[in-house]
Formats: sequence, C-alpha cells, structure tokens
Amino acid sequence: MNRTAHLSSPQPDAALRRAVLGLCGADHAEWHPLEGGRSNQVWRCGTVVVKQYRPEAATPLFPNDPALEAAALCAFSPLGLAPALLARGDGWIAWRHVSGRIWQGEPGVAALLQHLSLAQGFPGLAVRPMGARAIAAQARSFAPSGLPPLPELAEVALPKPSVLHGDLVPGNILSTERGLCLIDWQCPAMGDPVDDLALFLSPAMQWLYRGKVLEADARQGLLAQLPAPLADRYRHLAPVLHWRIAAHCALRAGRGDAGYDTALRLELASL
Repeated sequence: MNRTAHLSSPQPDAALRRAVLGLCGADHAEWHPLEGGRSNQVWRCGTVVVKQYRPEAATPLFPNDPALEAAALCAFSPLGLAPALLARGDGWIAWRHVSGRIWQGEPGVAALLQHLSLAQGFPGLAVRPMGARAIAAQARSFAPSGLPPLPELAEVALPKPSVLHGDLVPGNILSTERGLCLIDWQCPAMGDPVDDLALFLSPAMQWLYRGKVLEADARQGLLAQLPAPLADRYRHLAPVLHWRIAAHCALRAGRGDAGYDTALRLELASL
C-alpha cells in the first residue's frame, strides 16, 4: 500500500507495540509509517497494518470512529470492499495488508460506487443528511464565516439510504490486482451515494491526495457510467454538496492544517 506523507512519522509507543505483540509476527518486524491519511497514524509491520486513532482529528464532516471502522472491515472485507480485520484494541485496530497503490486514474470507480450501494449495512450506522435542505443545514452548522452565500436548491426525490464509505477520497481507494478496494473506514454511514460521489469528484480532495484536480472528461465519463438517477441527483445537488466540502476545507484551514487554503480555493472555484 503506497501512501504519500502528510502526518509526522513517529514510531509507535511501547504500549501499542505490546498490544500488538505476537500479531502475525508484528512483534519482530520493523514498523514503517504509512501516511496517506490526514487524521490518524498508520504503520505497516510485516503483513499487518496498524492504525492508531487521533480523536481530535474528527470533524463534523469526517467522524473518526475506531469501533465503526472495525465493524466495517468485518462487514465489507468478504465483499472485497475492505481489508480483513485482524484485531482491535483501545484506540487502535489492525488489518491484513492489501498490496496495491493509491488510485491514480484507474477505471472502476463507477462500479465500486454501485457495489458499495448494494452492500448491507450493520447496526450503529447513522443516516447522513439527505436532500438539499438537510445538507445545507449541516453545512451551515460548522461553516466558518467568510464563505460565499450557500445556494438554495429545490428538493428532489431521494433514494432509500444505502451504505456510504464516508471518506471516499482518492487516497482511500487502492488499486489492486483484484480491482479497487477501500481503506480508512472510520466514517461509514447510511445515506445518499451522492455524498461519496461528491467527495471523490471534489477538486479539493483530488488536489489534496493526487496533487491535481480531476479532468473534465474524466468527471463526465464517470457520471456517464453511473445510474442516471444518481448522476442527475448529483448534478442537481452539486452546489450544496461542494459548498459543504468547501466549509470543511475552511474549517481545516482555520486550524492551520497544511494544504487546506489551496484546497478551499479550488473547491470554491468549482462552485
């Protein structure tokens, strides 16, 4: 799993090493930081990946729940949508390493979204705001001052809630020999698939994780591969979906988090 560095790279503390002691040889192998994420600390140790959570990294748009991630790995690994959970402890989980690389334009994202939407949920998953008014209300609840006015949209018919990854950015999609697989499941929920779609298409998230925005023809190509109701609903709700992402970027920029000033400008330009 190749990931680019964003967080600092300390070695795991002695307590975590002891907790993982003996897990598939993780007590003897060297711990290598895997730092594609922007919230938690992750290491590879032999064939094991260990994530230690930073609760303070949670935001209104991106919860950071180790219990939900563990449950998601158990539920979705058999479907090929997630790595296999090995163990969990106080503030950490471990899973089987998946060989692959971070998404760089490989085909299959439309099929991945549809596969995810057909998955069965599990107890504990909250329902994310659905529809123009609910999304706008959530965005207003955490948006810092200084953003342009939030657009007002008519409501559209909403689907039955389905499984959301909740953080479907390019850095959380692995391209493997068996196809695309999702990692970093700390934000799963039920809701409208337009949420995951907007995060993937977001200029801010594409730039943060790939260093460039998605080309217009790639965006249109993806939308053309999706069921028409989903693509049409995304097009209608895009102004509020991307305003909400801009609000998240503004929140992170206000904390001084690296890269989010540029990400905010890119997201606002897309509006």
